[in-house]
Amino acid sequence: MNARIEDYALIGDLESAAMLGTDGSIDWLCLPRFDSPACFAALLGTADNGFWRVSPVGAGPCDRRAYRQDTLVMDSHWECPAGAVRVTDFMPPRAQLPCIVRVVEGLSGAVAMRSELRPRFNQGRVVPWVRTQEHCTVAVAGPDALWLSADGPMEIRGGDHTASTVLDFTVSAGQRLTLQLVWAPSHLPDPPAPLSVPAETALKATGDFWRRWTAQCRYQGPWREAVTRSLITLKALTYAPTGGIVAAPTTSLPECVGGERNWDYRFCWLRDSTLTLSALLRSGYRDEATAWLDWLVRAVAGDPADLQAVYGVEGQRRLPEAEAPWLPGYEGSRPVRFGNAAVDQLQLDVYGEVLDTLYLSLRAGIPMQPHLWSLVESLMSHLQEHWREPDQGLWEVRDSRRQFVHSKVMSWVAADRALRMGELLGRDESAGEWRAMRDAVHREVCHEGWDDGRRSFVQSYGSPVLDASALLIPKVGFLPADDVRVRDTVRAMEALDHHGFVRRYAYDGGGTHDVDGMRGSEGTFVACSLWYADALAATGHLRQARETFERVLDVRNDVGLLAEQWDPVGRRQLGNAPQAFSHIALVETAFALQEAGA
Repeated sequence: MNARIEDYALIGDLESAAMLGTDGSIDWLCLPRFDSPACFAALLGTADNGFWRVSPVGAGPCDRRAYRQDTLVMDSHWECPAGAVRVTDFMPPRAQLPCIVRVVEGLSGAVAMRSELRPRFNQGRVVPWVRTQEHCTVAVAGPDALWLSADGPMEIRGGDHTASTVLDFTVSAGQRLTLQLVWAPSHLPDPPAPLSVPAETALKATGDFWRRWTAQCRYQGPWREAVTRSLITLKALTYAPTGGIVAAPTTSLPECVGGERNWDYRFCWLRDSTLTLSALLRSGYRDEATAWLDWLVRAVAGDPADLQAVYGVEGQRRLPEAEAPWLPGYEGSRPVRFGNAAVDQLQLDVYGEVLDTLYLSLRAGIPMQPHLWSLVESLMSHLQEHWREPDQGLWEVRDSRRQFVHSKVMSWVAADRALRMGELLGRDESAGEWRAMRDAVHREVCHEGWDDGRRSFVQSYGSPVLDASALLIPKVGFLPADDVRVRDTVRAMEALDHHGFVRRYAYDGGGTHDVDGMRGSEGTFVACSLWYADALAATGHLRQARETFERVLDVRNDVGLLAEQWDPVGRRQLGNAPQAFSHIALVETAFALQEAGA
């Protein structure tokens, strides 16, 4: 039986991340990178798909857990009949090789503990060869090796048919024992260097790193704890060598339990770029914003006709989607997918998101190199010819293309931001053409995307379906918040309400619509609820905006993390977790409500 999605916490080293359950089990880990094959995949299957658990013998979930303040260091506490124990889990920011450190400390009495390591390489599929070498055990299969070391007396059992390494030991009050797990290429013959670093040294350096980073945060409003935790989470989802930010560290956690809405989110989406950059710059993180911008520019370089919605952490364009039939899926949700076919979709909104990102960075004082203006011209030249085409839109539908209103609005944003950048840089060669396109898009959206009967902008031309993306119209500047059409649209979005949260889209009467070509319903989309709070504040409904925002805060898990969706009936998180888009929207909305005086 899989644990609930909200039972998992995140630890990471800025190149990969592990999902740690309340029972002390790491059930998901890809090494050496976010997008590498998993070596622990019990999250999407069973114990035989790989895990590493450290906990008291026979114990269930921990009694309490928490991140150390302003860090990504996790403390889990168990109160047992024989005594109390704390396990501290963290991944030191990557220096050479990825390492997980687990420090077990006796607080009272004497507690029998067990560490069980069961690696399964290549997405939970390959059983490794396990051997003991120089006070370590090492599991090897193909190109991968995992080295496990312990710094205290333990009974080690391993090499049985399960290819597990079991370590039994007892911790008494005041006693501390450390386990370290390091990934290394399998051809290296010696124990990797991180195993020689004392745990206390690594723990102090890791805590100091996160506290120094968090101290830069400018937000001082009433929701500082939530904003800080969201920013730490976004930093943890950053692939430090390139500056790219993955949408989530997981794949195939279902939007509908038992259904097929199971996607791989271990990649970087361009549509996150505008909100990411805005959230980082507002919060005082210029270096991260610059690194993200550099990644973005490298990723999109080339033919503007080949602009994708999603790229790999190094800017890779090919992310072939495949299914893993050997994994039964989270609570039977199949198929389990690796890779993402969204790379082959036409999503016109990404042109607006890229140009908005470039404009935000220029306005923030980040210099624009000469080749970037050539990129602006190239993107606009392509969009001028193709903005009228149907596409697959924000929600990445897998059936027929449509004239999505959000895609058209973001085409308007592209032209608007190109014009604004031209004004700032004194480049007006194409201003007349771009202004004409901007005006044409605006006229068409206001005519074709508006439903007079519903008094709202809708999902696509000629459709009665409401879509929460219309809440972004005032945020991107397409219409001012005091425009009657904006106010009416915000009011119409009450039809998307589902027990106090907001769905992505709906038919008349609020029923869900199978708009994306996939079977099964889904939960409410966390970012949409936050967009709603933002739009309510912009239109003067401050009390309702604050209530909506705090309702989202209440469904974070016990350590402040949000998945992609929330099921208000089942009272559980759904979708990949933790979700960058959810945490970006949280930061943005906290700033918006503070500025509005909510």
